[in-house]
Amino acid sequence: MPLIDLPDFAAELQAALTARGAEPIAVPVIQPAEPFLDTAGEDLRRRIFMTESETGASLCLRPEFTIPVCLRHIETASGTPRRYSYLGTVFRQRREGPSEFYQAGIEDLGDTDEAKADARAIADAIAIVGEAAPSAKPSTVIGDQAVFEAVVGALGLPPGWQKRLIHAFGNPDALGAMLERLARPAPEQGFDGAIASLLASDGEGELAAHIEKAMTATGYSVNVGRTPIEIARRLKEKAELSRTRLDPGTLASLKQFLALDVELADAPGALAAFADAGRLPIGETLSRFGRRVAELQARPAQLADMRYRAAFGRPLDYYTGLVFEVVGKDGTVLAGGGRYDRLLNLLGAANAIPAVGFSLWLDRIAAQRRMK
Repeated sequence: MPLIDLPDFAAELQAALTARGAEPIAVPVIQPAEPFLDTAGEDLRRRIFMTESETGASLCLRPEFTIPVCLRHIETASGTPRRYSYLGTVFRQRREGPSEFYQAGIEDLGDTDEAKADARAIADAIAIVGEAAPSAKPSTVIGDQAVFEAVVGALGLPPGWQKRLIHAFGNPDALGAMLERLARPAPEQGFDGAIASLLASDGEGELAAHIEKAMTATGYSVNVGRTPIEIARRLKEKAELSRTRLDPGTLASLKQFLALDVELADAPGALAAFADAGRLPIGETLSRFGRRVAELQARPAQLADMRYRAAFGRPLDYYTGLVFEVVGKDGTVLAGGGRYDRLLNLLGAANAIPAVGFSLWLDRIAAQRRMK
């Protein structure tokens, strides 16, 4: 039994989720830990409560619902499209508040109309928060990882730096540090003469052979951990990254993009103007973004209360596109979600399944209900 009280509006909330065509689903509190450790990202990994089974398998208390709902969908071989709803306790270390709390939400799996599904998720989250806590006067901030990835790719950064920047999306401190690093490359790492010489050449095979010889000489098994070729590739990538410096124009363009913060209705035009000014070939990505805004405009959601921030992301690695948060008038995050099209494949689904969803933080909504 949970040690916290279920909010008095829980039944009303569950009815609101069901009324939106979301089938109620229950998933176990004890979950296999690997899916969260492999796909959720560092921010969640360090907050998980871990344990082990008697056979040594890594387990955890359920830290969120998206991964368990997706696993349940795969295990039951359910067809798509499907909308699932949930309401239950999650267990996560938090900087403030209890580590056991209630979440509810919707996971929308298999809808191939991405713009429609994204708009529905945003509109549903806003409406449910507004119904549950009218005094919160919620507003919404929207970001898009796919737009960020398209801009980074179009600017021509090396693949290694693209990967690093994309991984840091939504973490302002990490992203800022990387931009500073790209403006002023770090000194070359100190490798011994043979390694430095091989890194300067294109001889990946020769570098791997040198590493294997050194590993064997020191008694380190080449069959344990990374292979010599993997180590060689990693060293070459690190050497390339250490030498990379963005020219001032490219760096200025990236910073200009990340500084975009406009009302959502103005976002398609602002993004198009940015792409045109930089001659960036990202029209297809921006068309998808524009279709989502058009879908939202056709719904009873208030675009005036929504902002697009180019640098906004959420600290979960499985997001691939839309990310958003619904916040109260005091800045408290009451709901959040996004698109995660690759997650089900990573969890074992045989076919690609587009997906988007959102979670509601019930303890925070309850606090907003008490506010005047």
